[in-house]
Amino acid sequence: MGLEEYKGVYVFAQQVDNELSGIAFELLGKAKDLAKDLDTDVTAVLIGSEVKDLADELAAYGADKVIVVDDPELKEYRTEPYTHALASVINEYKPEIMLVGATAIGRDLGPRVSARVATGLTADCTVLEIGDFPLVAIPGREQKHNQLLMTRPAFGGNTIATIACPDNRPQMATVRPGVMQAIDKIEGAKAEVIEFNPGFTPDNKYVEIMEVVKSVTDVVDIMDANILVSGGRGVGSPENFKILEDLAEVLGGEVSCSRAVVDAGWKPRDIQVGQTGKTVRPNVYFAIGISGAIQHVAGMEEADIIVAINKDDTAPIFDVADYGIVGDLNKIVPMLTEQLKAVVKYLSASKKLTKEVLHPCRTSFATESSIKNSYVNNSCLLGKTLTAILSPSKQRRNIKCFQQN
Repeated sequence: MGLEEYKGVYVFAQQVDNELSGIAFELLGKAKDLAKDLDTDVTAVLIGSEVKDLADELAAYGADKVIVVDDPELKEYRTEPYTHALASVINEYKPEIMLVGATAIGRDLGPRVSARVATGLTADCTVLEIGDFPLVAIPGREQKHNQLLMTRPAFGGNTIATIACPDNRPQMATVRPGVMQAIDKIEGAKAEVIEFNPGFTPDNKYVEIMEVVKSVTDVVDIMDANILVSGGRGVGSPENFKILEDLAEVLGGEVSCSRAVVDAGWKPRDIQVGQTGKTVRPNVYFAIGISGAIQHVAGMEEADIIVAINKDDTAPIFDVADYGIVGDLNKIVPMLTEQLKAVVKYLSASKKLTKEVLHPCRTSFATESSIKNSYVNNSCLLGKTLTAILSPSKQRRNIKCFQQN
C-alpha cells in the first residue's frame, strides 16, 4: 500500500476511570490545525470499557469522527490490550498522522504501537507543523511536501531537533501535556461514531491487575493553576520558599519551581516548570530568583502575564517578562504580599473579588507614600506592577524597580 492511501489526523483520546484527560482536548486542538493544512479530518480513538458516552465530549473539542474500541478487557490501562487495540485501528483505518499524549500511559503505549505498525515515533514533542522535508532543499535529494515536522528538545534541552518520518506511515508523535491548546468548546457538536473491536484473546502478555490503589496527594497540579509563584536557585534555601508560599496564598495561586530547585532537593519534581518539567499557561506567572535559562522559559513563556523579580538586571528572564522588579527578593516579595493583602481586603469588602481570580481593577491602589523609601524609581513602580497583576494588559511592558542603597 502506498503512502498516499493514508489519510486523516488521528488522536489517542486518553481516558482514566471513564473521564477524558486534558491532553485529549489539547491534541484535538492541534489536530484541527494540522488537518486544516492537509485538507483532511480529525478522528479521535477512544479506548476503554463502556466509554461510548464520551464521544460527544470529544466532538465538542474538535473531533469529526470518533472510533470507539469498547471491551471489558480495556477497563483499566494495560500495555498489551491497549497496544493491540490502537495498532489494530491504525492497520484498519490507515491514518496519516497519529498523536499520543506524552503522559505515563502515552509514553508506555506510543513506542509499542509504533513498533507494531512498523513506523517511527518522535517522543515528547513541543511543536508540530506541516512543512517540507528536508527543511532546506538539497541538490540531488527529493524534498517531500506536506510532512509532519516534529520538534522536540534534545541533549537535556540544550538543543532543539526537528524530525520527520517521510518514508513510513503513520507519522507518530507523543506530545507533552500543556504545550498545545484546546479549542473553545463547541456546544451541541456531534461526531460520526464508529464502533470497532478487533477481538481480545488474553495470553501471557496480558498482565492481571489484582488491585487498584488510588494514591492520595496534597500536591496540586500546577498545570491547572491560574496563578503560579515560581522560585529558582536565587531563592537561596528551601526554607526561604515560605515567602513565595505566602504570596501564592494571598493570590489564590500555587508554588512551582525551576529544575535547579528540584536538583537541589528543595522541592518535588511534580512542581517543576520547564523542558524537563511541566509546561504551564497560567494567567500570571511570577519568576522569582530565576535567571531565565531557555529550558525554563520553554515551559512558561505562554503565560498571559510574566512578572520577574531578580537582583541581576541583566538576567535573561527580563527579556520575556512583562513586568520586572530588580532587587532583593527577600525584601520585595514580602512587601508585594503585604500590598496585595490590602488590595484583596479592599476588593473583598467591596464585593469585587471573584471566587478564584482577582477581578480586573483599573484603580491604582498603591501610592508612593505606601511604598517603603527603599523601592522608588521616580514613580510608584511597585504600585504599577501590582496594578498590572490585577489588571493584565495584552500590551507588553517591562517595569523595573531598583533598590536604593
